[in-house]
Amino acid sequence: MQSPWLLHLDQVGARFSEATPGALSFGDERAEVVSAARETVMVPLTHLGLIRTRGEDAASFLHNLFSSDVKTLQVHHAQRGSFNTPKGRMLASLVIWRETSDYILQLSADIAPAIQRKLSMYVLRSKAVLSDASADIAMIGLAGPNVAHLLDHLGLKLPPETMNVSGEQIRVIRLDGARVMLATTHAACPELWRKLEAAGAKPAGTAAWHWLDIQQGIPLITAATQDEFVAQMLNFELIGGVNFKKGCYPGQEIVARTQYLGKLKKRMYRARIDGDAPAPGTDLYSPDFGEQSIGKVLMSAPAPESGSELLAVIQTSSREGDDVHLGSLAGERLSFGALPYTVS
Repeated sequence: MQSPWLLHLDQVGARFSEATPGALSFGDERAEVVSAARETVMVPLTHLGLIRTRGEDAASFLHNLFSSDVKTLQVHHAQRGSFNTPKGRMLASLVIWRETSDYILQLSADIAPAIQRKLSMYVLRSKAVLSDASADIAMIGLAGPNVAHLLDHLGLKLPPETMNVSGEQIRVIRLDGARVMLATTHAACPELWRKLEAAGAKPAGTAAWHWLDIQQGIPLITAATQDEFVAQMLNFELIGGVNFKKGCYPGQEIVARTQYLGKLKKRMYRARIDGDAPAPGTDLYSPDFGEQSIGKVLMSAPAPESGSELLAVIQTSSREGDDVHLGSLAGERLSFGALPYTVS
């Protein structure tokens, strides 16, 4: 039986992608990105899945598996983290927060069921239970200059800092200066959507949220990009996704060695092309490596004016040469833009 939230989205004109689980639009992705660039938008975060972890050992169980320090995570805070292979390659990029003693893991919807199964294999004798929280919790992203005003209109508070959490019936998770996620029940979301729209928020789809992620340099691992990148290749240590003082977790030795002993040959950069948004996992090429791929597109979205913007993991030497092409050496050339943090 379809949830009240999904029924409401259907009624207000949302159309789900057949190719990407959970992704949706309201009919004109570029116009929705324009709204995200200029106004305050509300986005159904149906492209993101949620896993609940509960039990006496939930904190230590997750702490021993993820790159972040889950044991220190407080109720009014969120954190980024990754789940990696023993070789240090990222299987999932995560946002983690608490609901009292439970821990909610947010990740790409297309990998959530498989990650839940894989995490469950590690439970063994731990007193921890994992379940699909997407069945209980629905999320709306809110971004733009009037976020604080809209939250106040709803009787909610904007958390004081990035990765802070406020609220009870409706959780408010602050991602950056002008962007929050609202987490509540499926039953409560339709009314929340109506109130936000009445207060001036514009509906927008998944592409708009991806575009906002790209502006902030926030990567999202999907099925097409799993098991490809060490955390630092995605600048994950620069956005608070890796704690280098905690104990062991899968891939920890590789991640630590990369940080302290190695020289990174690949990094994530922001770029644009004139054509349509390429699929995640699309290979990139540069003359200095010939026919050998020098990187991959991680995520992309239409740009407000024309063309597309993307986050891509690229050989640093090829980036310095500023001659990177999409799909083949004869493909579109990427032009690079700035990120809100310094990539060394």
